[in-house]
Amino acid sequence: MPPLLAIPFPNIDPVLVQLGPFAIRWYALAYITGIVAGWLLIRRLVRRPGWTVDATAIDDLVLYVTLGVILGGRIGYVLFYQTGWYLSHPLEILQVWRGGMSFHGGLVGVILAIVLFARQHRLPLLEIADLTAAVAPLGLLLGRIANFINGELWGRPTDVPWAVVFPYAGPEPRHPSQLYEAALEGLVLLAVVQVLAWRPRRPEHAGRIGGAFLVGYALARIVVERFREPDAQLGFLLGGMTMGQLLSLPMLAGGLYLLARAGRRQRPAPGAAAPR
Repeated sequence: MPPLLAIPFPNIDPVLVQLGPFAIRWYALAYITGIVAGWLLIRRLVRRPGWTVDATAIDDLVLYVTLGVILGGRIGYVLFYQTGWYLSHPLEILQVWRGGMSFHGGLVGVILAIVLFARQHRLPLLEIADLTAAVAPLGLLLGRIANFINGELWGRPTDVPWAVVFPYAGPEPRHPSQLYEAALEGLVLLAVVQVLAWRPRRPEHAGRIGGAFLVGYALARIVVERFREPDAQLGFLLGGMTMGQLLSLPMLAGGLYLLARAGRRQRPAPGAAAPR
């Protein structure tokens, strides 16, 4: 029997719709909704003054980013979290429907996709990165809610009043860390990047939204990992940190670099007249 102060898991069916052998899951719906909503929002953003990317190019960008998320997320999971298993069972790498995606791997995939897209279409790389970063928290918000519905990636045992007993995590009440991530990586980070995205844009702002996203996500993930149960096959790593925390450190460094770079470009050169 769960402790009296624990909240029972809502036990929502992870399958939204079953059509014969085909199933539409909440997790897949989160991906699809996040991509479509992001596409529509970017098309609105590029119509504002200061953006140089044509709205018609965004349609191609969606395909590049989608492939980057899926391929990068899967390869990242294999390399970062289950290397030994997939070396012994290489054919299972292709079985994406069985689960196993890494945000950090997906991020690398998206960065590579953005670089390729910008080069092929001869568009400014940092502007494409800013547009993508402006909508990325939408997908994170929906994806973390789907994690909660699936009863996966649960938190560490706790006695807080809002603790949840997850069906596959034993009888202990645990932090609903998926919802913590939805709040920080999703809602809070979305508010930050949207404020930056809808301000009047100048060329010296290039990279500012991308930098804010990288820093914001890295800090949110490092904090929430203190409440999230580490992966059983990895446990705690260097200095008691989790894999999620270690992988977020390069993100933090890259984001700080982009913010510093944008800040330097906004400062007037020595001797130059201050803008009025």
